[in-house]
Amino acid sequence: MIDLDSPVASVLGAQTKKGKAKKITDGLGLRTVGDLLFHFPRRYVRTGELTKVTDLRSGEMLTVVGEIVESTVNTYLDRRSRRTAYRLDTTLQTDGPALRMSFFAKSKHVSEWHAGRLSVGRRGVFIGKVGTFRGQWQLTNPTMVLFGLPDEDDDEDETAGAAVASIKALFPLYPLTKGVHSWDLQRAIAFALTVIDDLPDPLPDDVRRGHELPDLSTALRHIHSPDSWPELQQAQRRFRFDEALVTQLVMARRRAALAGLGGQARAGGGGLLAAFDERLPFTLTGGQEVVSAEIMAELARPHPMNRLLQGEVGSGKTLVALRAMLRVVDSGGQAALLAPTEVLAQQHLRSITAMLGDLAQGGMLGGAAEATTVALLTGSMPRSARAEALLRAASGEAGIVVGTHALLQEHVQFADLGLVVVDEQHRFGVEQRAALTDKAGTPPQVLVMTATPIPRTVAMTVFGDLEVSTLTELPAGRAAIQTNVVPLAEQPAWIERVWTRVREEVEKGHQVYVVCPRITGDELEQGESDVPALDDDGEPVAAAHALSAAEEVVESLRGGALSGLRLDLLHGRLPPDDKDRAMRAFAAGTTDVLVATTVIEVGVDVANATAMVLLDADRFGISQLHQLRGRVGRGGFPGLCLLVTHAEAGSPARERLDAVAGTTDGFELSRVDLEQRREGDVLGRSQSGFHSSLQQLRVLRDEDTILEARAAATALLADDPELVRTPDLRLLVTELEHSRQSEFMEKS
Repeated sequence: MIDLDSPVASVLGAQTKKGKAKKITDGLGLRTVGDLLFHFPRRYVRTGELTKVTDLRSGEMLTVVGEIVESTVNTYLDRRSRRTAYRLDTTLQTDGPALRMSFFAKSKHVSEWHAGRLSVGRRGVFIGKVGTFRGQWQLTNPTMVLFGLPDEDDDEDETAGAAVASIKALFPLYPLTKGVHSWDLQRAIAFALTVIDDLPDPLPDDVRRGHELPDLSTALRHIHSPDSWPELQQAQRRFRFDEALVTQLVMARRRAALAGLGGQARAGGGGLLAAFDERLPFTLTGGQEVVSAEIMAELARPHPMNRLLQGEVGSGKTLVALRAMLRVVDSGGQAALLAPTEVLAQQHLRSITAMLGDLAQGGMLGGAAEATTVALLTGSMPRSARAEALLRAASGEAGIVVGTHALLQEHVQFADLGLVVVDEQHRFGVEQRAALTDKAGTPPQVLVMTATPIPRTVAMTVFGDLEVSTLTELPAGRAAIQTNVVPLAEQPAWIERVWTRVREEVEKGHQVYVVCPRITGDELEQGESDVPALDDDGEPVAAAHALSAAEEVVESLRGGALSGLRLDLLHGRLPPDDKDRAMRAFAAGTTDVLVATTVIEVGVDVANATAMVLLDADRFGISQLHQLRGRVGRGGFPGLCLLVTHAEAGSPARERLDAVAGTTDGFELSRVDLEQRREGDVLGRSQSGFHSSLQQLRVLRDEDTILEARAAATALLADDPELVRTPDLRLLVTELEHSRQSEFMEKS
């Protein structure tokens, strides 16, 4: 009996003799028949038409359906043996460039055998590496499945021949490893599907029928051997729904477990928040009032809040978070604000104490009766100041503690940590947030703030692991920001106009940021090499321009384009006192132009700053660019952001910059970012990039499927919280819950 748990060798047949089982097991990680059946094709080629081929690149692997239009046996003198040898030269026609293929043989008989198989008019699927020979494209060392050939005696050709028998309108191409072809997998899968009679379907019948999904056996047949695009699309929809449903069930069960742990309700009781609201010199926006009400209602419940606060740059998230912190302090607890950089932590301290006024002077002469204390804790603080901050946090004297990663260290203790506010989630890993929440006696309330959702954040938003509040309107006084790309690759002289615009802003009484990707120019960035690239003739290629470095740029501008203006420097390696001095000078207006790195990315708020020049802007991601741009236009004056780049037109880097220049909508940019970089690991640690734990789902493409699955998960758990009546589905959920990728939820 062959079942899903049988070893993969049990369905490989003659291929086992060639060591294919070991290659499939070791190279692809497919150990059982079940693993094999759920190893889905990465794409498909149409077998009924020639493949459209464009933009060939030498060295790339190509898979095409093509037709032999020339096939000639030629002879040549083998230089080693000094004997006549044979070469079959063929021309493969595609819907695009023709490709030359050559097959060498020592005997005429073998060459003619090849010629019989590759006769004019023969079609098939051809896979090989693209190259050029004497100005003509060629396919090197191709493997192939030829249409219309009978099974051959040779094992390898027998496998390919057997694959022909099951070829339909679409030929599947699988993720492969060396020595394994798509038809090896296709044949084994086709055999497995014929010998396994009873495939347990984890999807309940009523759910499957309600969403018009095929049963598991049908879906597997159609995803591995589809006869039409509609068949394939139905199968894909089934497996995407399955993955979404299991993920939703895991998240929903985890949320229920967290709620069941209980927590301390923070309903207020003191007068700090009321006193703060009375002193506000402006009224909250409608959005701030709605979101604050949501947060206050959750704080008053006896289970922990886990909420994402999204809002455009400058939408007033910090004020909403501060009101939540004051509510917790009113209830006798403490709040911790975790910032990604020292510059931002110091900025938060200044802005919070400024907003609170004498309400931040608890226990001090002149402090209000309802006042609390705000403490700062960073890694570079002097020992005495650090000891004082630690004591205030541990004793409960400090109602609000603002800090960086220093807050995560083991010896940092709180008297009653009731709320953790994480500013700019994408700067912190899961474990770092978990370390702070572990300092609370009971699970604390958690509020995560972000201005530009990034891959995991977008994924979590769609999947619903976090409750979401969104601020969409900007407070009065926020001016529009004009963003322009300065393409130095095409217009190198435009850099002069950039510095002229900077002078014009300063002459109007405003201030300007100049942002560089590096601190100093003599240190290579990760992944860069100091070995010069060589051209086809072995000559060194002229190096691309050196990346702008803050330390060199500030000196160059002082003695050149911006001479006579007051320039200052800010980057992460400066001593803490120097960083604080530079920020205070810029905030006070005694610096005209601040040359900085991305330390000013988030939280820095200087109302008089109206322009920003981003040098080598293509070195920054979409999220960073949007955050940086948000530092200007905050004082009611129109903002200007210039994205200076050497990236070529049409390159992915330029497309990124054009997207940022085209909209100031952070939520739209987050979708662009996600489309370019793909999802981060929704349940795991990776922030973004190409290592998604989602096998079938794509968060943007499959939003509707995810929402359907979320509703189905809610209904299933409401009726059967332990999934007792659906044991196969429960098994999948349990496996995901116990996988290392679910550590995200364990530590959220």
